[in-house]
Amino acid sequence: MCGINGFNSNNETLIQKMNTATKHRGPDDAGVFLSNAWSLGHNRLSIIDLSEKGHQPMITPDKKFAITFNGEIYNFLDIRKELEVKGYKFLSQTDTEVVLYAYQEWGPECLQKFNGMFALAILNTETEELFIARDRIGIKPLYYYHKDNQFIFSSEVKAILAHDVDMSLDYNSLNIYFRLLYVPSPKTMWQNIYKLEPGHYALVSKQGDVKKTRYWEIKNQPLFHDKEAIKKDISELLHDSVKKRLMSDRPVGVFLSGGIDSTIIAGIMSKMSGKVNTFSIGFEETEEADKYNNDFLIARRTAKHFKTNHHEYVVSAQDVLDNLESAMYHMDEPVSNHIQAVNLLLARHTSEEVKVVLGGDGGDELFGGYERYYYNAVVEVMRRLPGTKFAASILGKSSLREKLETEPGVGRYVSFFAQKEGIVSSFLKQHNNAAVLPHYLSERFFGTVDTKDFTRQFMRTDILSWLPDESLLRSDKMSMAYGLEQRVPFLDHRLVALADRIPVAWKLGSKGMGFMNIGKNYQGKVILREAMAEYLPEYVSNQPKWGWFSPASKWMRGPFGPLMREVLSQSYCAGTSELFDFNVLRKLLDDHINKKTYALNTLWSVMTFQLWYKRFIQ
Repeated sequence: MCGINGFNSNNETLIQKMNTATKHRGPDDAGVFLSNAWSLGHNRLSIIDLSEKGHQPMITPDKKFAITFNGEIYNFLDIRKELEVKGYKFLSQTDTEVVLYAYQEWGPECLQKFNGMFALAILNTETEELFIARDRIGIKPLYYYHKDNQFIFSSEVKAILAHDVDMSLDYNSLNIYFRLLYVPSPKTMWQNIYKLEPGHYALVSKQGDVKKTRYWEIKNQPLFHDKEAIKKDISELLHDSVKKRLMSDRPVGVFLSGGIDSTIIAGIMSKMSGKVNTFSIGFEETEEADKYNNDFLIARRTAKHFKTNHHEYVVSAQDVLDNLESAMYHMDEPVSNHIQAVNLLLARHTSEEVKVVLGGDGGDELFGGYERYYYNAVVEVMRRLPGTKFAASILGKSSLREKLETEPGVGRYVSFFAQKEGIVSSFLKQHNNAAVLPHYLSERFFGTVDTKDFTRQFMRTDILSWLPDESLLRSDKMSMAYGLEQRVPFLDHRLVALADRIPVAWKLGSKGMGFMNIGKNYQGKVILREAMAEYLPEYVSNQPKWGWFSPASKWMRGPFGPLMREVLSQSYCAGTSELFDFNVLRKLLDDHINKKTYALNTLWSVMTFQLWYKRFIQ
């Protein structure tokens, strides 16, 4: 795993400055390449072929192509054999050299051959045309700045900001952020900085003209009918995916929680590679400690079950408080999630033992692990029943009534996913525009609506947006802050395509008598549990979806109180002093502290934005 940088002018000092900004992504080596019109930079985290032959930017012997590459191509040995038949000679054992020659041979079509995670840039030194690309799912980030004739790209925004660039806020993104709690691609919080969308590549001329192309998408194919055959396919693909992701010349471990996904990965890995290093994090004793350490305690039990070399780390509120600003810095963008600093601390400790770690990201989105999918499917059934809306109104279930009255499409998605409009509009004083989010979602994901199977479309939308732009972004930034490469077996593109064709009814579980008790009792991912039963101890397989909680809400009533009052004041940041109604926010904080309301998401989103703005803008 590495950091990549570049821009369309020749300036060695500036490309070195960008490399310095992303050094944490690749502490083992750094390099630059300059052409007449371009500067390319690279920070290397050595994972495969640790020798100097893996130095980047890497250049073809004829000096026609130069590459800066971040990621792993798990099937590179197969592609290498294909290229060797065509006469290519290799000087290293790296996948980077394979990617470089694959582009030389097949051009952009080479992307169809890759199984992996990547963000890359390849320069044709004769035409001075740059090719940039991002993996199908968006596991690795790739940002670019584009205004007038200036084009700059990097793995992280902080390197782009090493240039003299226009840093104006995008107020549409601001509106989306406070409703989704992240900014979906291609947008960022800056007007002229973008994320290259997953499954896309772009050709960039030396004048800075950009032509983007989608090279992969989840195709709308017919659903499967043979459940037993699909369970076999899931098992075979997951085994192959884990096996491919064990390829490394550095030690490999597993992030182990108490959930199904990481347990499956740890089980497969234990079967394939013997003694496995597993890593978990928990919280110091606090009120309702069992709730927050449930995953931690189950992971401990699972580690004993698989006889792993288990590493546990326990963090306090003060640990998280001390690392909040560091987490915001490494995230680059405001993404409101109270476990970011916890992720950062886990990565720090894990990186002391291994340099590659496997994680369970993607299992919930592929196989129906989140309650929102279950409830949407329930709403679809209830809408077909007579008298349901009337019954809901009699029961006073306003949230249920809202969803029942909303047709499949943007409105339904927003009703499940977005923050309550009344709350956002109460504190966002300037530039507030409730229409921005529905308009964006309509254009990007809901041009057509699958009214017959909207839950399938709902889950697919999460895979295209929430997963790369919140979950995977957080996983990448927090792990790479300490030079730790995280791999995600569930997001092998073959498994993603397979999962989309599995009927929703085979994925979603039930809540039994706990139907209206949101956040408890849901058991989803039914077909995954059945397919991978050999790796799931009963205490894991039979537990409901729990989620990874932190005591952030309680911390806000205690040790986080002084920080919250500081950042929720008009004097904290001159640039945002007129943006918010701070009287509303302070009242919300007081009500949260006094347990009159639960406002963690709202308060955390404003705190995150304030810390981010002060670090990156002011």
